[in-house]
Amino acid sequence: MIEAKNLRKTFNKGKVVAVDNVSFTARDGEITGLLGPNGAGKTTTLRMLYTLLRPDSGHMRVDGIDPEVQPLSIKRALGVVPDSRGLYDRLTARENIRYYGKLHGLGKADIERRTEQLTEILGMSEFIDRRTTGFSQGQRVKVAIARALIHDPRTVLLDEPSNGLDVMTTRALREFLRELKKQGCCVVLSTHIMQEVAALCDRIVIIADGKVAAEGTADELLQRSGEANLEDAFVKLIGSAEGLLA
Repeated sequence: MIEAKNLRKTFNKGKVVAVDNVSFTARDGEITGLLGPNGAGKTTTLRMLYTLLRPDSGHMRVDGIDPEVQPLSIKRALGVVPDSRGLYDRLTARENIRYYGKLHGLGKADIERRTEQLTEILGMSEFIDRRTTGFSQGQRVKVAIARALIHDPRTVLLDEPSNGLDVMTTRALREFLRELKKQGCCVVLSTHIMQEVAALCDRIVIIADGKVAAEGTADELLQRSGEANLEDAFVKLIGSAEGLLA
């Protein structure tokens, strides 16, 4: 479970407020969507959760661990698929995954076992032993996901994982995320794609201008906005929040 309370992050000596008192809870066995337009603060929020950025104020807990106090424990507990996939192009897909397994302290047998499992689940058998140079976007995302999950984490953060994916790969990714949910994992999905939110998310946190504009289940957001679909609800709730912030 993830608990974020009043997270704030600024840049340029406080002149640019990227995240402004963001609070939310992401529970085990659920997919929580961070929904918002580009530049809303979703990626900055995730980067604070996985300790790449330190918040100016506020606090968080990931599976009961304070990232500021125990950053290495957080890195071991989390599976992170960042917005930049960052594969090592001179390595094969298998070698990329194996390297991260070693970083997490896994033994050779466990690394090979998990790699085979993830290769089958994600459909990577055709390219698992190819160098990642020249991989398609879908192939790169699959390797990034496998690399993030090699140590079998219970809490998974994904930053717009379906960007640039074709229809079939997107469908496979959604099924995989549903399987993580069935296993009781806490999944946080940052996206601006409404269909993805509607298809996957148990709870939705809408972020606009660095603030939480609204949160709840899809039905709760529809009821609050008075709209019939999530896209219209999103636009209305973002507009209401911007009016309050003006």
